[in-house]
Amino acid sequence: MKKLHLIILTLVLVFSFTGCQSKGADTSPVENKNLEGDLESILDKIYETADVDDSFKDYVKDGMQTTEITAENVKYYLGKEGIEFEEAIASEPLINVHAYSLCLVRVKEGADVEKIKSDIKENADPNKWICVGVDPNNVIVDNVGDVVILIMSDEDGSALHDAFLQLKEK
Repeated sequence: MKKLHLIILTLVLVFSFTGCQSKGADTSPVENKNLEGDLESILDKIYETADVDDSFKDYVKDGMQTTEITAENVKYYLGKEGIEFEEAIASEPLINVHAYSLCLVRVKEGADVEKIKSDIKENADPNKWICVGVDPNNVIVDNVGDVVILIMSDEDGSALHDAFLQLKEK
């Protein structure tokens, strides 16, 4: 009788351990770290969710211009020629007393994102506007997956950056 109890107890323990094991890594779904959607829809989400005052949100609706960044104007927006990307846009005010720029860059597949971020951070000109500029400490360059963001703003940079980072959680 003791042997039967011992065998049953052993079987229960064996099945308990095998039943509680986690599945292998190759059976779990692969997470896509890249942001979904085109850059304009990502930009819209940033502006919609950023914790900025209402006057800035009103200005975004009527006073911002979205421009495609091309090989011809990349130096103006990102500070350096030769940055390779799949697509890029800039959002800047038509007229404003404060310097402001938000650029989104979708890098090419397999590109060195860290090098691109470093190139932008080192070369973006926070004083590219006539008579106004941004404190160099308020130039933010970051990425979520294959999308790099450049924010130059003395007032709203942190809030816009936080809204961008929240997109990776969705």
